[in-house]
Formats: sequence, C-alpha cells, structure tokens
Amino acid sequence: METRENWALLESTLRAFHFDPEACELIFDYGSGHINDTMKVHNHRDGEFYILQRINTYVFKNPEAMMANILKVTDTLRAEHAAGRFAQATMDFLRTTDGEAYFVDAESGYWRCYHLIGPALTYQKSEDLSSFKKSGEAFGAFMYSLRDFPSDELIETIPDFHNTPKRYQAFEEVLARDVHQRAVTCRAEIDFLKARQALCHELVDGLAAGRLPLRVTHNDTKLNNILFSCESGEALAIIDLDTVMPGLAAYDFGDSIRFGASTALEDERDLEKVHFSLPLFEAYADGYLSSLADELSIDELHSLAAGAKIITLETGMRFLTDYLDGDTYFKTDYPEHNLVRCRTQFKLVEEMEVKYSEMKASLEWLQALHRS
Repeated sequence: METRENWALLESTLRAFHFDPEACELIFDYGSGHINDTMKVHNHRDGEFYILQRINTYVFKNPEAMMANILKVTDTLRAEHAAGRFAQATMDFLRTTDGEAYFVDAESGYWRCYHLIGPALTYQKSEDLSSFKKSGEAFGAFMYSLRDFPSDELIETIPDFHNTPKRYQAFEEVLARDVHQRAVTCRAEIDFLKARQALCHELVDGLAAGRLPLRVTHNDTKLNNILFSCESGEALAIIDLDTVMPGLAAYDFGDSIRFGASTALEDERDLEKVHFSLPLFEAYADGYLSSLADELSIDELHSLAAGAKIITLETGMRFLTDYLDGDTYFKTDYPEHNLVRCRTQFKLVEEMEVKYSEMKASLEWLQALHRS
C-alpha cells in the first residue's frame, strides 16, 4: 500500500495524532531507512515539524512491545538528560487521541509520530575523524547512561537479531532452496561466507560462557542514526530505537565500525573504493571509550574488535540471504542491490582480518588512556 494512494487511511492517522490533515504538508519517503515508511510532516497550525512512520510489521512482529521498549529507554535517557548526565536530546513521541504512543489504522497498520529534532543533519559515511569520534562519544554515553537499566525488562524486538550462528543457519536454508535461482550469480560470496562459519560463534559463545555481559544495546548504531547539529556540529540525538533490547557491547560497537569506518557507502558498486580505515576505527573507539573505559573488562574490550569483524560479516550475510530469498527484508532499488551491499561488507571483513591485531592493540591503548 502506497500511502500517497490511500489518503483516507493517512488522514485518519493524522487525526489520531491530533493533526488537522488539511493543515499538514507531507514529504514522503523521508530519510534513508531500509525498513519503515517514513514521512516528514509540517503542521502549519503550530509551525512545527514531525516524523510520522508506519512500522514494518513484517520485520517487527510485536510493535506494541517494541514501542514499550522504546518508551522505557527514552524515559530513562530523558531523566539522565535532565540531570545533566546525558548530553543528547531524546525522541519525544506524540500520544494519540486514545492516549497511546502508536495508532492502528483500519488496515491494521501501526503508526507512530514524534517531534523532529533539529535543525540537524546526518552523514551517510564518515566525513572526517572528528565527526566519527563524536558519534562514538554519543553511542558510548548512550550505553553508559543505561548501564544500570535492567536489560531483562526489555523484550527482543527481533528474536536472535545478532545470533550469528542462527543467521548462518538461515542463510544455509535459503541457499538450499534457492527459489529464485540466484546462487549461480554469487558463488564467490557464498564461498567467502562458508569459509568463515566458525567466526559466527565467537560472540554468542562468549555470552554463554559468562565472559561477556548482557547490556541494553541499540543494535543499529549506524552513523546515520545520529543527528548532528547544523550549527555546532555536535551530536544532537540518537534515533531509530526500534531494535533497543538486551545485547552485547560488541554488537553496537561492531555495527558502528562496519558502517562508519568504511571509506565508501554501504552500496558502493566499485569495490576499489571500499576500504576499512584504521584511523576511523581509532577515532570512534577513542570517543566510545571516553565514557566506557572503566566499565569494560579485558574480555569485553577485546570483543569490540571481534564485534567489528563479526557484525560486518553478519550484515553481509543478511544482505546475501535476502538477495537469495528474493529481497523480502531490505528495501532495494534494483535487482542486485542486496548483493552489492553484501560485497562491500565482505570486502571490509577481509581488510579487518589483516588489521585485526592493530585493532586490538589500539583498543587496549585507548582504554588505558581514558583510565589514566
């Protein structure tokens, strides 16, 4: 259902969030997200801007619980911000005429609306070391501010989201079916992944053995999920909290690195432009550990380097699996889009393997620096 073609449904949604549809100007397909349908709303009644989203219930099968997670975490972060212990602003959701933080339309679609934070800008790749370091500071402060929040109060919005062995099992199942007969077009990528099957177990084994603690994690810490001030260049807010749930520090750190420490966009076709940047890695780690240096054991510290490699591999695997499965999860712009995304991730993994010892040494030095 294209929201442009179903104005009556959209109109009822706007009214549910106390808007007058005739006074609203909408920009469709706002932002660069792969999952939800996002619109920017200019309410001419109050002159304010808002973000209106239809939640993808194919991906998030329990949107009520997802919103409950988000509200619990944003309430905590808002209190930390008010007390001067957390610098970033927090997403502020509108309530409906029924007092809920979401609205269910006549076609069982789930919607939410929040105040646009800004003026702000986002980066699709790291522009410089300084901005990437600031993103590390923001995500590190996010985890530090939630360090005492009981993670067992949150549900898994996507069960086994970063259970890499299960992701690998799903890949094998889709590959065995090969319904769309695409395996022949990506044999090199399939072989690359199969050669690294053992790597998929490292983080989940560390959790099972008690070496790595469960924390409240964002689980989608791409650079473009931080809003930066247009005026000061500082991090204004962390957004896209749909996957906030129990997890490992390595998940968040790893996802930031695989996205932000690349020299190219996630869907760059020319792999000669795609490289893993150790200086960007170190800049992010410097910012991240400025809050968390005293929180992390040596095992958890080393897991950050492992997380960069494993989450990058996992993300490439997810793109590859979706490509083989007919592109049912990620939004795509052309038939090979997910395969192109997969190739950039695997190129990064390959280069991280070469620089892995340097990555761990940098983390140890930076932790010592911030502890001194």
